[in-house]
Amino acid sequence: MEAPTEMSQHSLARRAFLAAVPLAAASGSAMAMAADDNPMRPVPIPAGVTAMQGYAEVAGTRLWYWDTGGNGVPVVMLHPASGSAEIWSYQQPAFAHAGYRVIAYSRRGYFNSLPVPDTDPGTAAGDLKALADFLDLKAFHIVATAGGCAFANDFALSYPDRLRSMVLASGLGGVTDADYLATVAALTPSGYGDLPIEFRELGPSYRAANPDGTQEWLARTKRAITGKRRGQTFLNKISWDALKSQKKPVMLLSGDADLNAPPSITRMFATRFPDCRLATVAEAGHSSHWERPDEFNRIVLKFLSQH
Repeated sequence: MEAPTEMSQHSLARRAFLAAVPLAAASGSAMAMAADDNPMRPVPIPAGVTAMQGYAEVAGTRLWYWDTGGNGVPVVMLHPASGSAEIWSYQQPAFAHAGYRVIAYSRRGYFNSLPVPDTDPGTAAGDLKALADFLDLKAFHIVATAGGCAFANDFALSYPDRLRSMVLASGLGGVTDADYLATVAALTPSGYGDLPIEFRELGPSYRAANPDGTQEWLARTKRAITGKRRGQTFLNKISWDALKSQKKPVMLLSGDADLNAPPSITRMFATRFPDCRLATVAEAGHSSHWERPDEFNRIVLKFLSQH
């Protein structure tokens, strides 16, 4: 996709595109695994539904987003540190067909959005609030994965009246308690960050069964980071005690082969949220939304329908 051009936010908001352009598979061979009796059976990336794309010039930055529109309850999706708003190919049509208004955006420094500036970097939670105001969202669901979960927690603590519920998948959550940080550090030995990203973030079953899907995931990962993405602060100190004050419903997911945020981490969070559900996606790593999307979608859509 071409780099953003200088246009007003109003003219961009009126331009409609097919979401399938950034969200559909680059080739018909890129697949994920089916949620049936054979979790290693590939599933083609589905065609995206018609959606609007544009740039929201908010909070001193420009954020690229897509929005399926309509009158359904909004669901805003927050991408991982390794991805962008492109990663939700399997969720966009499924959630839209379920009646939701589905929205995703790239945070600062990611695909088509401006980088984090050296001065006045703002906060990711503040950017999400500004985007929600720009799109005239009242209260909405958040579906976050991996690195997006910390920003979801910060938003929930800062703007609880704007949140209906929250899904946190495979995330470390931004908690700063010393005992928790020690646990997280023990998960990743020296040199872990130098290992191939597909090894760290895709489970072994998926990589073995689906080399084409692995390559498509890698292609999106490689083009996700386009500028400085670090340097934003949090509005809150995220701690175990702070999470206990978060009263909105939460669904926690993890893949049973996740090296970064395994089920043991998810269980630690489950004891802190007052209103919480817990689920594990079998034979999935750190990217269950991509590796086993049918199972991910089934769990999340059932949860959202109850809230």
